[in-house]
Amino acid sequence: MPPLPGVELVQTPLQLYRYLLRCCKQLPAKSMQQHYKHAIRQNFKVHADEDNPERIRQIIKRAIEDADWILNKYKDLKQ
Repeated sequence: MPPLPGVELVQTPLQLYRYLLRCCKQLPAKSMQQHYKHAIRQNFKVHADEDNPERIRQIIKRAIEDADWILNKYKDLKQ
């Protein structure tokens, strides 16, 4: 199950960036939100010059899977 509705619409790096920042808002602690927002910004900068469409699709797919895993991990800890 995807972390937020609209995940199927994420097709560009900018859409991914916005989507991941919205996912951070679901994390329970402000410090966790800040940590993951910083990591998202850093990864966005690292991959900013990527121009291979297949590689971009791989990065988007992996980032969404990772966001889903992180949100499920913290959801399970809260219960």
